[in-house]
Amino acid sequence: MSHLDHTPSTPGKFKMDKSAYPYHGGRLRWHSSLAKLTFWSFVFIGIIFIFFYRSPSSVSSSSSSSSATTTTSSSSRFHSDPSRRSLRTSSWGGPAWEKKVQTSARIRSRNGFSVLVTGAAGFVGTHVSAALKRRGDGVLGLDNFNDYYDPTLKRARQELLERSGVFIVEGDINDAALLKKLFQVVPFTHVMHLAAQAGVRYAMQNPSSYVHSNVAGFVSLLEVCKEATSQPAIVWASSSSVYGLNTKVPFSEKDKTDQPASLYAATKKAGEEIAHTYNHIYGLSLTGLRFFTVYGPWGRPDMAYFFFTKDILNGKSIPIFEGENHGTVARDFTYIDDIVKGCLGALDTAQKSTGSGGKKKGPAQLRVFNLGNTSPVPVTNLVTILERILKVKAKRNVMKLPRNGDVQFTHANISLAHRELGYKPTTDLQAGLKKFVRWYLNYYSPAGKKADAR
Repeated sequence: MSHLDHTPSTPGKFKMDKSAYPYHGGRLRWHSSLAKLTFWSFVFIGIIFIFFYRSPSSVSSSSSSSSATTTTSSSSRFHSDPSRRSLRTSSWGGPAWEKKVQTSARIRSRNGFSVLVTGAAGFVGTHVSAALKRRGDGVLGLDNFNDYYDPTLKRARQELLERSGVFIVEGDINDAALLKKLFQVVPFTHVMHLAAQAGVRYAMQNPSSYVHSNVAGFVSLLEVCKEATSQPAIVWASSSSVYGLNTKVPFSEKDKTDQPASLYAATKKAGEEIAHTYNHIYGLSLTGLRFFTVYGPWGRPDMAYFFFTKDILNGKSIPIFEGENHGTVARDFTYIDDIVKGCLGALDTAQKSTGSGGKKKGPAQLRVFNLGNTSPVPVTNLVTILERILKVKAKRNVMKLPRNGDVQFTHANISLAHRELGYKPTTDLQAGLKKFVRWYLNYYSPAGKKADAR
């Protein structure tokens, strides 16, 4: 896309100065210019070809994560196929496909919602979709199943959701035709937008994927939502990363967020500004949720608690970062079940959008909430807890916190979410890690692969 953005809207016109050049000389000069134009046209087409056929897919099925420190320094090992296209949408349409879509989105409880969940095969998306289905809401998933991390884990989550009656459409949020079709088939009352390119350090390897997914993808979704006759209320995943280099703690929604420490954080901050724009112009009801380091069963392999567990069991050393002057690196680890409660609370309290067919009819709700645990834990303590649960001593490799987007600490003030959403986290890190390890050992054991061991 970035290459296409440089294409001028109107090609420059070529003029010959007949007074300066004889007729034949002018013709030769014209042919020379034409040859150059043809040459550079082919070069430009080649660049476009390379961009679309060599660029990695940018939309992560995973939900956003707040912690740079929880992202593995070797995240590139999950990218087995460098030729992933930036827009991956499988075949869709037809009576049988539409029936699956309608059946999955059918509301089965009184006063229930019909919810489109983007990033449904991701970590948070899977848990939220399952919770909505359990309470009787209609749920339709959308995910592109890219390989930012092991796609087999995403497919296992898909199988888990299919057993509960949730159908996931395989497609990209930048595919406007697909999104329009989904809204034609189902009059969604709500959208839970969790699709994003997650991870902080990977932005240094593939920055365009973050713009493609977290900015362009969000706009693509909002464009379709605003045109709906009955606009849905939208709840979407922002990130605690927007607090960036802030030093005042705990982080409050009232704090400034103009010092992002990573491109990932910048795209999430951009998302909040985009949400404000679509709310102001089109009357869309929008609620942003700033997640703080989400962890738990069916989590993301690029998160520290996940690959720490793997490496400890395999006898490999694990990186333990420390700040300047041996300062503590800490995270506000938040268990997945608590995050799900916050997501459902946001959906349940979301007011209706006020527009229709792209026209605003009145002021609409615009909110942002922190969803954290309010109890930051040093990463060294995280490792100690894992050692105790796994009964294996970790090989710690203490090193300086790198300048790659990581921040030294996160700490959520959740008073607003508690007051408005009834949000109250109940799972401490030790209890949550026990549940994660139980799932991990079951899932990755030969007999328990792909089992629902939550």
